[in-house]
Amino acid sequence: MEMKMNGVTTSTATVTTTCESQNKARLAILELAHMMSVPMSLVAVINLKVPQAIWQGGSNAPISASQILARGGAAYDAENLQRILRLLASYNIFMEHLNSSGERKYSLTDIGKTLIDDAEGLSYAYYMLQHHQDALMRAWPLMEETVKDPTVEPFKKANGEGAISYYTKRPDVLKLAVKSLCGMSIPLMKDILDSYDGFQGVDTLVDVGGNNGISLRSIMEKYPNVRKGINFDLPDMVANAPQIPGVTHVGGDAFESVPSGDAIFIKWVLLAWTDEECKKVFQNCYKALPANGKVIACEPVAPEMTDESQRTRALLAGDIFIMTMYRTKGKHRTEQQFKELATSAGFSHFRAFYVDPYMAVLEFHK
Repeated sequence: MEMKMNGVTTSTATVTTTCESQNKARLAILELAHMMSVPMSLVAVINLKVPQAIWQGGSNAPISASQILARGGAAYDAENLQRILRLLASYNIFMEHLNSSGERKYSLTDIGKTLIDDAEGLSYAYYMLQHHQDALMRAWPLMEETVKDPTVEPFKKANGEGAISYYTKRPDVLKLAVKSLCGMSIPLMKDILDSYDGFQGVDTLVDVGGNNGISLRSIMEKYPNVRKGINFDLPDMVANAPQIPGVTHVGGDAFESVPSGDAIFIKWVLLAWTDEECKKVFQNCYKALPANGKVIACEPVAPEMTDESQRTRALLAGDIFIMTMYRTKGKHRTEQQFKELATSAGFSHFRAFYVDPYMAVLEFHK
């Protein structure tokens, strides 16, 4: 069947396809316009301790919004909580169970379970909370400034100082930042240690940007051949680091020098530095290593090609977060970009291991 549109004859099938495409496009824009509802709803349920109420020591039995609130001993609004849970269920954080009487109950999906504290009191919940503090939220409306003036980060424009300086001056903020990083490190390090054996043969291991030493601890527990660990970070970062057998906490600046070791480990640090800063640190690492030494970096690696996969979206969204909060020219680099930086500092061999869906292990050998 044919019809005329603006004087042009076209088939009804073509018109229908065009309308469907336009409808999907408008729906996509509406979803994006309301996207902030998702992370802020997640922050709300974390603060309300909803995951813990459902989990109850591992039972994870479906319960209603009113039952969730009753377990917390609070007389809050169950209807509004249910509205929040419905949205998060659509993103597979909670599973919704609807019975014949119309009552809605909720349990945790695998994604939701990442919000439950482990034996050490850590989970991904703190990463979510840390990313949505007031100081960071103030920076987002200024993101366009990274294009207009890339010399100053939106976070600094919004808060009067850079993120690291802001954190270290505020003990509660710094504590959350450390807990956030630790909550991410434990499952990541487990994946690395389960599938990567590059720490064999290493006697002295230096962790550049090691924070409180939690990564060194897990490496040395798995590889007893690593007899000496040097946890190297800014003085404020290592000031309250716990005692760990075999680990020495050293305060300093990687842009000036790096302690000597058989191998140097760098995790989730290079992304916050410019190319020139990364090159400088690689040069300092090169100087600190013996002839057969290597750098083992664990960093997000951006894909060469852009697609619509969840991995690509997570990595590119993380890249924008770095640009807005930490360094406008810090970035999630591609494998080739990492290789070029390391080669420019003198490293001659490069290998990449994809042991985690978000982070890769990169080896740079002298």
